[in-house]
Amino acid sequence: MPPRSEAKTGQRFNLSIKRFDFLTFQLSRFSFLISAVHQKFRTLLILGRVSNLPTVWSNCLAGWWLSCFSTDGQFVPDRSYYWKLPLLLLGTSALYIGGMFLNDAFDVDFDRQRRSTRPIPSGAIAEEWVWVYGWAWIAFGVLLLIFCGKWAGALAVVLAICIIIYDATHKVITASPWLMGLCRFWVYVIAGTIGQGDYNGRPIWSGAALAFYIVGLSYLARRESLVSGRARISWSSLILLAAPILLAMLMNTGSFRKPAIYLSIVLVCWIIRCVRTLFFGGEVAVVRIVSGLLAGIVIVDWLAIAPQCPFALGIIFALLFVATLLAQRFIPAT
Repeated sequence: MPPRSEAKTGQRFNLSIKRFDFLTFQLSRFSFLISAVHQKFRTLLILGRVSNLPTVWSNCLAGWWLSCFSTDGQFVPDRSYYWKLPLLLLGTSALYIGGMFLNDAFDVDFDRQRRSTRPIPSGAIAEEWVWVYGWAWIAFGVLLLIFCGKWAGALAVVLAICIIIYDATHKVITASPWLMGLCRFWVYVIAGTIGQGDYNGRPIWSGAALAFYIVGLSYLARRESLVSGRARISWSSLILLAAPILLAMLMNTGSFRKPAIYLSIVLVCWIIRCVRTLFFGGEVAVVRIVSGLLAGIVIVDWLAIAPQCPFALGIIFALLFVATLLAQRFIPAT
């Protein structure tokens, strides 16, 4: 081969190498960017504890559905009210996420001492940004619920205040579980204000039963109740977990009681599954117990509407329950 041809071949080869190196460099930069975005996005999901969002949606669906009945128990269909349901779901979701962000912001000193893997102490996100995101989500949630009606907007402000008080005080007052239960109660009541029928007491009573369930869950979750790897059983907490079942038995009579009994059995079995290690031995994993009981909120909501729940809506609740369990595999519930 002539020297000139050899030189051209060498130049082409060097050019190919440079192009390959450039392409490899760009791919590595793109891969690094994707990894960074993924990590940041996951941090936001962890801060918002979004694995529990299906339980918020089931609260809204139950409260809304219960309010669709008139005071004499007749279903009052009116499609003109349906457009408010997406706003309700988005608004309460925003309030929940904002509350979770502020929870980490208020707890930053505690987390630095005892939970160093949380996003702020680990350096995954700056503390000031968590404050900004938290307040922004709270404001956005209230704004969305204002469009659902004056009562929904006013109660959204009340709910936001309860969330903030809980976030700021739950590490220093022993009654904080009652504040958490109160927050879930207001979700039911807000959902009840946008239904089609005359406002009735069903969302209030069912919201109160859920609040008791949340209080029982929260007290069982306290690590200080554990002694030598076993729990000092708080029977009052277990009784509170049964509040939705008690309400279902009291409110549903005649033919309405049978579906309530069936779902009550499901809820009892799920609660036993979650807390079984407290009684029957085995490793006491507090996080697992709490996560399971949080998923059980969907069953509580399903039980609230069991006597008047159409098949399609029952499928939705079942899917929300499964979605919560699946989401908890990727995003911690607590």
